Amino acid sequence: MVLSTRRRWLLLTVVSAGLLLITLDNSILYAALPTLVEDLGASGSEGLWIINAYPVVMAGLLLGSGTLGDRVGHRKMFLIGLVIFGVASLAAAFSPTPETLIAARAFLAVGAASMMPATLALIRVTFEDERERNVAIAIWGSLAIVGSALGPIVSGLLLHSFWWGSVFLVNVPVVVAAIVATLFLAPPNDADPTKRWDLLSSLLALVALVGLVIAIKETAKTGPAPLTIATAVLAAAVGGWAFARRQRRLPYPLLDFAIFRNRAFLAGVLAAGFSMFAIAGIQLVTTQRFQLVEGFTPLRAGLLVAAVAVGALPTAMIGGASLHKVGLLPIVAGGLALSTLGAVLVLLNFDTSMGLLITGLLITGAGLGSAMSVASSAIMGNVPARRAGMASSVEEVSYEFGSLIAVALLGSLLTAVYTATIDLPAGAPASARDSVDSALALAGKDNAALIAAASHAFDSAYFAVMIVITVVMAAGAIATGLLLRRHGPGSALSTPTHY
Repeated sequence: MVLSTRRRWLLLTVVSAGLLLITLDNSILYAALPTLVEDLGASGSEGLWIINAYPVVMAGLLLGSGTLGDRVGHRKMFLIGLVIFGVASLAAAFSPTPETLIAARAFLAVGAASMMPATLALIRVTFEDERERNVAIAIWGSLAIVGSALGPIVSGLLLHSFWWGSVFLVNVPVVVAAIVATLFLAPPNDADPTKRWDLLSSLLALVALVGLVIAIKETAKTGPAPLTIATAVLAAAVGGWAFARRQRRLPYPLLDFAIFRNRAFLAGVLAAGFSMFAIAGIQLVTTQRFQLVEGFTPLRAGLLVAAVAVGALPTAMIGGASLHKVGLLPIVAGGLALSTLGAVLVLLNFDTSMGLLITGLLITGAGLGSAMSVASSAIMGNVPARRAGMASSVEEVSYEFGSLIAVALLGSLLTAVYTATIDLPAGAPASARDSVDSALALAGKDNAALIAAASHAFDSAYFAVMIVITVVMAAGAIATGLLLRRHGPGSALSTPTHY
């Protein structure tokens, strides 16, 4: 069914609103975390799991939900996901304990995983003209950046007047509006009962991801437990091996590894993952650093990291509009290289010059906006329409995996470096070494020596994290540059038919 031009763009608005909710909830707790941890009495580990439960479960389920969407229809999956997301938002808003909130965040992820592949698949099957589709996907991709950047701002605004549960409650009216609009605007459900869906494959992917996250978090801790690490690594390895083995044997796999033979497709997957790693990592550690060390309010910290989105929006739109003229190489690899320069500027000036720090964030955002604007086009434009669900799932797994690894690795590294480098003044309690939150709470307003020691150690940790982000961005620029070196403007998007 060919939709009218007006209806196509209205539908894009609706699915983009769904994407905005999903990405918003990825980052909305970054600025709210100190308040939430204090009010719920959560430990440092529980705080990280409150954040991580969402991307871990979502990444584990995305492959299965994309293929399930091919089977039951992407319109239906989008609606189901919206309903689950709305109910889970209510549960999260009124969670009485950290454990309840972690469970509610996992339930939120089920809704997000149900609707996220459908957002991109609906664009893929609705916009048939390649140039129009590239612009639509660029808008979609730029909203992913906007959602991530808006999270800390929205939470800061809400926490200024309301309790922490409001950061989840705000989802509900958007969900209701999106459900109504989808019923009127979306094309007929495109179900294909011949497609098969394998629940076991989704569970194996989830086991592999959870094992990987636990292994990373435990390894970065002070005094890690070797048995826990070994068990987590074993679970990740066995789950990953069993998943890959099962996909090769299934007639209708959740993931056909043959699609990665297309170099442009693979470059798009890597660009999405590297970009989200940088965005999530910078937002997480920067909002924490400027609240805890500089005394920023959640809103002010959120506005600071919004510079990434401000830098990203112009290049995201330019990238999508110019893709057919210049090709993938300068937009993807060049964008990641530019983001590396921005990260270096942040690294060198975060504690000396606010102007240069903001400039670095703007440049980083400009580079990431360029890369992300066409990463989705590279992925969706290099698979046939019958694989739209699978391709969109892979694309979104790469986004979520980048964010997930950033929080797990960089959050743990931040704590580990702080603990290892803090030089406690005489008489300071040993528990001040556990986290900067603990140190500042114990110091109060009078113990200037402990406050200075905690702040200095946290800055050392921030510096270490920014070095990792910079190196990862440089590696992404090199890897995508090598993959795309033979892709000129005429070969940037060449939809294959043999997969």
